[in-house]
Order: sequence, then structure tokens, then C-alpha cells
Amino acid sequence: MLEVQDLHVSYGQVDAVRGVTLTLEPGQIVSVIGPNGAGKTTLLAAAMGLLPSKGGLRFEGQDLHGLDVEARVERGLCLVPEKRELFGELTVQDNLMLGGFPRKLRGAALKRQMDFVCDRFPRLGERRSQRADTLSGGERQMLALGRALMSSPRLLMLDEPSLGLAPLIVQEILAFVRGLRDEGVSILLVEQNARAALDSSDHGYVLETGEIALSGASAELAVDPRVQATYLGGATDED
Repeated sequence: MLEVQDLHVSYGQVDAVRGVTLTLEPGQIVSVIGPNGAGKTTLLAAAMGLLPSKGGLRFEGQDLHGLDVEARVERGLCLVPEKRELFGELTVQDNLMLGGFPRKLRGAALKRQMDFVCDRFPRLGERRSQRADTLSGGERQMLALGRALMSSPRLLMLDEPSLGLAPLIVQEILAFVRGLRDEGVSILLVEQNARAALDSSDHGYVLETGEIALSGASAELAVDPRVQATYLGGATDED
């Protein structure tokens, strides 16, 4: 579904992503873990068309270079950014409506999609008329996910969905993400919480200083001594 081949992204003279190659198959959750500053957010931004890049970047066989953000959304890609970037002064309903704008949803079609999202996040349905900036952190993350789902993505890219959330809310969010995979939405998950990311994904990549350091099945990465020592606190199967 997504093919990234020898991708390079630079900020001026600084190479933030250097030669990254990864693939994501339909129906997979693929996680990208690594330290702060490794280039994880930059990778997602390049895939979404927010940053210029060099190298191969294909979605469902189509070259993404030359396509702007709106065109990528129309083709089925969507990014939930790390900072969520909600419109705080607008209501929950208005934020969701903006998510449906790329698909030009109107009338009954807009209502159906909004009901679809609120069925999955009942708290959003209860707070449709509430301003987004009055929501809790977990509710804001739900709204960011819900807004993305309004565009009916086939590939959803998530940047640090657990950031700043309580552990129980993190479990709820990641359980929802796994449920999306079961409904046919593929997921590219960037996550600082390496344990949660590997537990939730099928395949994983370790990104360090802009380059892929390790990759493999998530279950195998979770027991890799280097990953355990660096990202899982030295955990072992006996812990």
C-alpha cells in the first residue's frame, strides 16, 4: 500500500531523514519507534506532502511526488499530527465537519459520516456543541482521530497518539486503532511509547538519527536485546 524507497528530507543543510526505506501492506499496522529527533515526525510530514522530499514515495502504486496535501487526502491518506491541531474556538461538530471537507460531504452524507464517527467515539457525540478547547486531553485525541476518519482514509498516519495521555486513555486509543485495522484501515504509527507501539503493530521500524537501524516483525523487535535495552527499559520475557 505504501512504499518508501531511499527517502531523504532536509531542513536547509541538515539531513533529517537519510535513505529511509519501508513498506506497509494493506491491513497492516506498521510502527516507527525511536528517540526524539530521530526524524519520525519528518517522515510522516514528507509522506503527507507537508515537506519536500527526494526518493521513492508511492501509495497504492501511484507516485506521490507532485501531489499536494489535498490530493493525497482525496486518494485516501490522512495524518493525525502530534499536536492534534484542532480549532479550539470551534465546536466538536465544526471540527468534524472540517474533516469531511476534502470529500465535499454535504447534507445526509455529512450526517452519516459524522454519526459513524460519533458511534465509535460516543463522548464526541455527547459533546458535539462543546468547544474543542474545553475537552480533556483524551477527548482532544479522540476528536483528532474522528476528524481524520471523516475523510474515510485507507491509510491513517498517527504521530504520537499517546502523547500526554494517562495510561488508561492510551490503552483506549490504541485499542481503537487496532479496531480500525480490523475494519480495513491501514495504520502507520509513530510512537514514543515503544512498548505500546510494538504491542499494537504487525511490523516495526527503529529510526535513529534519520536512518532505519532495525526492522522486523513487531513481536521479534520486542524481544531484540538492543530494542529492550534502549527502548523497553531492559525488559525481558521474565519481567
